[in-house]
Amino acid sequence: MSLIPSIFGGRRSNIFDPFSLDVWDPFEGFPFNNNNSLISVPNLVGETSAFANARIDWKETPQSHVFKADLPGLKKEEVKVEVEDGNVLQISGERNKEHEEKTDKWHRVERSSGKFLRRFRLPENAKTDQVKASMENGVLTVTVAKEEQKKPEVKTIDISG
Repeated sequence: MSLIPSIFGGRRSNIFDPFSLDVWDPFEGFPFNNNNSLISVPNLVGETSAFANARIDWKETPQSHVFKADLPGLKKEEVKVEVEDGNVLQISGERNKEHEEKTDKWHRVERSSGKFLRRFRLPENAKTDQVKASMENGVLTVTVAKEEQKKPEVKTIDISG
């Protein structure tokens, strides 16, 4: 277990992930009021931290890039897959809290709810116009086709002599 997440607050699956929004916010807890303050700091960490660690695997096959995300309990209507800026795959969604009855007595609450957002910069060989997504048993699979690698042409040269 890494010390960095415990020191800076929040949990991260990979501290080197430049697109993870579950990061330490140095202004968290300061009494900034966005209406009267000179500095406007969006609270992205608070909005996404509950579910930001959606676990996603990325593998590259000869034909495509395949992303698999564990999203148990979510319906496909609650998940959004987009390509931004031509080469950034964005997977986002929201798990809503369960409806609470006044008569209910909770003993333990461990399941997370809230928004999540993960972004991945796709390599140049990704065909972003050929993205397919499917969801089965709480696992989202996103497949991004790849351009075929052209094999270098080899020309045999006769040696005279």
